[in-house]
Amino acid sequence: MPDKHLSSQFDVDLNGLCSKLLEMGGLVEQQISNAMRAFTDMDIQICNQVIANEKLVNDYEIQIDLACTEFIARRQPTARDLRLVMAISKAITNLERAGDEAERVARRTKRLIEANHQSDINVAEIKLSGQMAVSLLRRSLDSFARLDTKSAVAVVQEDRQIDEEFRAFVRKLISYMMEDPKTITAGLDMLSIAKAIERIGDHAKNIAEFVIYIAKGADVRHASHEDLVREASKSD
Repeated sequence: MPDKHLSSQFDVDLNGLCSKLLEMGGLVEQQISNAMRAFTDMDIQICNQVIANEKLVNDYEIQIDLACTEFIARRQPTARDLRLVMAISKAITNLERAGDEAERVARRTKRLIEANHQSDINVAEIKLSGQMAVSLLRRSLDSFARLDTKSAVAVVQEDRQIDEEFRAFVRKLISYMMEDPKTITAGLDMLSIAKAIERIGDHAKNIAEFVIYIAKGADVRHASHEDLVREASKSD
């Protein structure tokens, strides 16, 4: 959380922005969890719930973005405070997009249910990567709340595991569809679901990278593992 300032209202407003970000993050995390539960259980009611709640995610982004703009105009933050506000503005965009991906999972799952597509495709990689995506988002938000650069680096690195699960599923899915053309329609929906989860991991990673940007003032979006660790361990 931000450091204390001479103006108590400055702190109140800045803490308010951080709190709103974490509220939005909690909602998006729940959306992803519900979308994955809908997929695992093939539950159309949960699909509809996720789809309906997408508007709440969008409303959060609009409200927080406006609050960030007003804060910059009124308080004119500098240095780390300005980086924090800018990171919040970018983080809510990533959260909104992660929410979009959760809705995509729900819509594709709903289509599978309504079409009654029965398939022998093993979706273990999708389920595992979904669990990993929820965990990564939760931990990226926790690292943001505590401005913990070390845990942020861990999130960035672990996103690669989701990418590996996605690639493994794509390879397996191609084999299924080549062997049995009847699986193609369901397979394409599952591919879209797998890609949505992979993108959620990317958004969680982006939020973790913002933590390093806030704390160290370094843009690490294209940094190597060694560079990430080096930046995270630097003294302020």
